[in-house]
Amino acid sequence: MNMVRTRKNSLALMPLGGIAEIGKNMLAMECNNDIIVIDAGLKFPTEELPGVDLVIPDIGYLKNNLQKIKGIILTHGHEDHVGALPFVLNEINVPVYGTSLTVGIAGRKLLDRDSRSKGKINDFSLNVITPADKLKLGCFKINFFRVNHSIPDGVGLAIETPAGLVVHSGDFKIDQTPIDGHVMELGKLAQWGERGVLLFICDTTNADREGYTPSEKVVGETLLHYFAQAKQRIIVTTFASNVHRIQQIVNAAVLYNRKIALAGRSMINVVEVATDLGYLHIPDHTLIEINEANKLPGEEVVIITTGSQGEPMAALTRMAQQSHRQVGIKPGDCVIISANPIPGNQKLVARTIDNLFRIGAQVVYKIDGTVHVSGHAAQEEIKTLVNILKPKYFMPFHGEYRHKMKFAQMVEGMGIPKNNVIFAECGDRWEFNKQQVSLNGKVTAGDVMVDGLGVGDVGNIVLHDRQSLSTEGIIVVVMVIDKKYGTLLAGPDIISRGFVYMRESTELLDEAKKHITKELNDLPAARLKEWSTVKGTIIRSLSSFLYKHIGRRPVILPVITECRKE
Repeated sequence: MNMVRTRKNSLALMPLGGIAEIGKNMLAMECNNDIIVIDAGLKFPTEELPGVDLVIPDIGYLKNNLQKIKGIILTHGHEDHVGALPFVLNEINVPVYGTSLTVGIAGRKLLDRDSRSKGKINDFSLNVITPADKLKLGCFKINFFRVNHSIPDGVGLAIETPAGLVVHSGDFKIDQTPIDGHVMELGKLAQWGERGVLLFICDTTNADREGYTPSEKVVGETLLHYFAQAKQRIIVTTFASNVHRIQQIVNAAVLYNRKIALAGRSMINVVEVATDLGYLHIPDHTLIEINEANKLPGEEVVIITTGSQGEPMAALTRMAQQSHRQVGIKPGDCVIISANPIPGNQKLVARTIDNLFRIGAQVVYKIDGTVHVSGHAAQEEIKTLVNILKPKYFMPFHGEYRHKMKFAQMVEGMGIPKNNVIFAECGDRWEFNKQQVSLNGKVTAGDVMVDGLGVGDVGNIVLHDRQSLSTEGIIVVVMVIDKKYGTLLAGPDIISRGFVYMRESTELLDEAKKHITKELNDLPAARLKEWSTVKGTIIRSLSSFLYKHIGRRPVILPVITECRKE
């Protein structure tokens, strides 16, 4: 599957993540035995992945072609674009390029996993670029352009290749009044559009939204409104990486003479990095520790915290459950949730909001005005880039399948031939040769689960067992077998957890024991000496018996002890 070769001066694009999904962004580009990689992101697990901490891209193809890789280019510092970097660099230690804030955040992530990784931070090559820089990596010449997004210092890429010019938007929106004053560099795009663009790889997260995405400044006005009204403590939760949002919270706190405390490790880390690099400006003596905040009157305090997505262990979630070690929500606190739920997190967020209301807090969320705006372009902004660049081909990226469909419908309405929109899937190898494109094979791609310190050791069988345990429970069957004669000396005894309440199910379990005993007694003595046969017999017969009598299939774990009866 990985043996397909790219023809000379042809360009192959291989999405390894971020295609038909939100998160886990990674794209490999190969030309003339050179490979560059754009982004190395992760995504967070859904309910179908119990116990899994993170999901990262499968980089088997990159490991098999390590000698060709010239570098990894990061478009911005969000988790879904840089979060997998510590895991990736432990396997393919190649140079990394990104803007100052992006590299700062990536470096902090490498430090966070330092004690668990194979190398130290100094073993990695992290290189800072600016939107004005040009980078040559093998046969690739990379130009950068500034974009607006929900984190500062984001860039898109214009990549000159022997096959033609490729423009990668990164995550973007067109904000005419950005917080930092740096508007998107549309002039550069116009110059490339005049030269001729072979392929436009476009962020399609909001391709199903009409019109324009509002400016970040609109949120600042909403925050000022609620800060003016609040009589007690204010607690604001947002994405830790949304430095512009944090800056607006800081500005509102300073205006109303409130001190600021931070809660949540990722919030503290990002604020430290952004402040050190000059992206976040907090006046002296404004930032205080949580313990200090607890000693001040509520009307003098703002707490900025993680937990906007209702994550079970996030700071705001624990505050809402009154289980946070340092902060307990009090009646009258104003809690502002300055984020929209990511798809799949709606129930978690709703549960947190309900808990906050039960305590007596004033909760401000999306129905109470513009407390959040997206960092992604809506349809009219995408159309603007399409008209400026005038590309021949399009690859919708960073979106689910419905977003790709909406994007295709939108550009078709602009007169673009339907066949010029590439509906790529993860692992596809799309090859551009002489201004034409074709699907030329597949490469290894997919999801790798991170569970604690384990990377990739949780597969479908383990996940199936976890799902069964969570829904059906477990039965442990304990017995002792004579090793010499192949006879049953003791048991079987049955222990149930999460399946049935044993005190109220003695009749069922007694029948199950008799059923197992009969099945084992029907085996020849020689077969009773074979553990695999005994275990298989127990699992098969007991599973069938329980499903017939109670309609459930618990995980069945035989525990067999061998001894010799003298």
